[in-house]
Amino acid sequence: MAQDPPPAQATAVPARSAPSPAKPAEAPFVVVPIWTSEQSPLDFMEAVGQHTKARWRQLYRPPPPTPSPDRSKTAFILGGLVGDSFLCLQAGDAQTFRNNNQEMLTYCRVLGIADGISPRLMAQAKMAEMDQWPELRREVVDGQSEMGRILREQHDEDLAILVDLGIWMRILEIVSAIVVENPDTDTRALCIGSPALLEDLRTNFAKLGESTRRDESVALLGELLDFLDRHWSQVDKEIPSSEVVAKTNERIKALMKKLTLK
Repeated sequence: MAQDPPPAQATAVPARSAPSPAKPAEAPFVVVPIWTSEQSPLDFMEAVGQHTKARWRQLYRPPPPTPSPDRSKTAFILGGLVGDSFLCLQAGDAQTFRNNNQEMLTYCRVLGIADGISPRLMAQAKMAEMDQWPELRREVVDGQSEMGRILREQHDEDLAILVDLGIWMRILEIVSAIVVENPDTDTRALCIGSPALLEDLRTNFAKLGESTRRDESVALLGELLDFLDRHWSQVDKEIPSSEVVAKTNERIKALMKKLTLK
């Protein structure tokens, strides 16, 4: 049976000091894996697995539709598929990982990067078949970086950014669903990882060309990032309500359904 890859170490926000006996007891502060730009989305998912009872296989979703001529949407969907490959890694599910890689290859062809990335995807599928999970973990993270490099070499900077945003939005969709299913844990802030992650996503979005940002699909992503900023920018200082967690999951899920499954 496949073994899950070893979990990454998470840095946690210190707990609040115990309240004075004369005051009402305070809830413990949220434990938040602190995300930095040196960490991958897979690092974040593994940290979430440390803090929750994540049932990874219950978070699978249907395959995406046939790629459309809209290259911006295609790039975003490809990013979501990369996020799904991380999910399969967490689940230790070789067959679903291989199927997902085939979907990724289809989208890579539309973006003109299949020749550069196909050997890597085939090697990854072989690793999954052989249950080489630690090696596959490193390879998938490197493959994510390679995908962005190839797109930038083709002068497709906007598409590279949209792939990265697609990865993270799929990860946040997965993680927020996990947090909703773990209401008794002090892990609500896991929905967005850290304010640093949220700021990084907004910064990347702002780097998109003006015409790309005006695209109907991409504009919806911008609206969601604004929503997250309003509700989560102070998450390292204030515990979010369960209502905010539920609303966050609903908004992310709705966007991902509209942009990646239709």
